[in-house]
Amino acid sequence: MEAKVLDSWVLAEFATPDALVDATRQMREKGFQGMDTYSPYPLHGGSEALGLPPSRVPFIALGGALTGMVTALAMQTWMNTIDYPLNIGGRPLLSLPAWVPITFELTVLFCAFGIVFGLLGLSKLPQPYHPAFEFEGFRSASTHGYWLSVPHPTGQDATDTTNQLKSLGATQVTIVSGENE
Repeated sequence: MEAKVLDSWVLAEFATPDALVDATRQMREKGFQGMDTYSPYPLHGGSEALGLPPSRVPFIALGGALTGMVTALAMQTWMNTIDYPLNIGGRPLLSLPAWVPITFELTVLFCAFGIVFGLLGLSKLPQPYHPAFEFEGFRSASTHGYWLSVPHPTGQDATDTTNQLKSLGATQVTIVSGENE
């Protein structure tokens, strides 16, 4: 069966994090979309340079927290007032102050699960394969390298993108392509 080329990327390595952020900003201003940066640590100004929207994580955390709180209150209401009511020490069956610890714990638990799974989903993880991972020089992205990947339409000449990246200070530029077997 023939291998079918899906996409290709132009990878550029920069000497410093500031050079990477500046190049990313300039490439975005030139109209390039879908770029991504790779570095050993988060870069100050990297998200703004990529033009990423504000994070949705706080809303995911709020949704998880509210879900946990409602679940805890509904569970305790059902168990203590409807399913198996017990009169212990004259305490009322619907006793919200007594339910605070369980409500708090379930709120925190659901919030944490929401954040973990929300981040995995938003980050499109796990991503076991990307063509950039096959390029030997790209391994420096986890130790000391600062890389920018620019998506490139398959079948078009990438010399213009390559020349633009070199003019912005890229120390190394290469083209990688993804294949689907």
